[in-house]
Amino acid sequence: MHSNISIFVPHVGCPHKCAFCDQRTITGEQKLPHKEDVERACLQALGQVDDISDTEIAFFGGSFTAIPREYMLELLTAAHKFVGEGRFAGIRISTRPDCIDDEVLGILKSYGVTAIELGAQSMSDEVLGANERGHTAEDVRKASRLIREYGFELGLQMMVGLYKSGHQQEDETFNEIMAIHPDTVRIYPVVILKNTRLAELLASGEYKPMSFDEVVSLSTRALGEFTKAGVKVIKCGLHASEFVEKDMVGGFYHPAFRELCEGVLYRLAMEKALGDAEKAGTPIEKGTCVFSVGKGCTSKAVGQKKANKLYFEKLGLRIKFTEDKDIPLYEVRLADDATTAHKCSIYNRKQLEKSSKCGCFYCGKIFAPDEITNYLNEKCGTALCPNCGTDSVIGDAGGYPITEDFMRKMHERWF
Repeated sequence: MHSNISIFVPHVGCPHKCAFCDQRTITGEQKLPHKEDVERACLQALGQVDDISDTEIAFFGGSFTAIPREYMLELLTAAHKFVGEGRFAGIRISTRPDCIDDEVLGILKSYGVTAIELGAQSMSDEVLGANERGHTAEDVRKASRLIREYGFELGLQMMVGLYKSGHQQEDETFNEIMAIHPDTVRIYPVVILKNTRLAELLASGEYKPMSFDEVVSLSTRALGEFTKAGVKVIKCGLHASEFVEKDMVGGFYHPAFRELCEGVLYRLAMEKALGDAEKAGTPIEKGTCVFSVGKGCTSKAVGQKKANKLYFEKLGLRIKFTEDKDIPLYEVRLADDATTAHKCSIYNRKQLEKSSKCGCFYCGKIFAPDEITNYLNEKCGTALCPNCGTDSVIGDAGGYPITEDFMRKMHERWF
């Protein structure tokens, strides 16, 4: 699993103070790191991370390529010693799109930098100007092309709900970033902090932010579409921070913002699956409905604070989930009994002992539990069919019908 050794270089190097920015609050850092700090962090991480070959040293916080050149080289020299065979995979930096050129990229390449993230924030020049970014959308396009030409991994950061950004501007930003098709994206809903220009505009009434639900909807769309297009979303929502919670005066902060968006994606996918079933003439009646989701995705599908379970309960549906490694992230499939019953054929000794009737969905035979004499594991046991010897046995204590017809359906599904 990918990880970063995050080293924050707060605000130094930024030629502009953007309308939304307070780096001390965002990063929680005030002290500038030096080579000793970089070396200490890397040495500590060498003994702690599980997979150093999938770990990068990451300089975040300010505009890394705009800091004084001597200071930038000090940090890169310290980090470069820890990159290479048997060490960390590379160095990741974040910077402004107007602080990228051939000279800078040549330096970064020579010091082992592997990934560059650009703070695009918006692809509307009107929004960029209103938020005092000091660069244009064309700067983002040009910097992205250059970064790709030099062989770096490209990341773009976008903000949702900025001053002067309505749905048209949000669509413009989303569509342009999708067209650039970076390797990674970070989606940041705007958080309005004390002592920023946005806070002044909010207080004066000039800045009227979108509703929280609108921003969740826009961020959900971006998360889902980028993921589907193969663009890795490495962040959705500002990281949970006591500094942010203390200093925010408005905006769209939630400590589990990504989980909110993921829950909406799964709810929409489940509604679509139910709608498709109805169109196909096989509507799901009120009661229990089972969805298959990707491996490890059940909690996402349940929703933040069980939001999706509660939503469908109000519609008369009790939803359950089973996992299937072949189902992509944020997608679902309606699971029938022949699919979900399979789990009852694994480590099933205790369940079979409570059953009155058992069946094998390989050979189709129905038999009593006491006819089973062989298990793959005697303790927790996966039963072997007394007729054909396969591990395809289920019992009626699992809640499924033990009939020849159901055994046939399971055989068709699994064999």
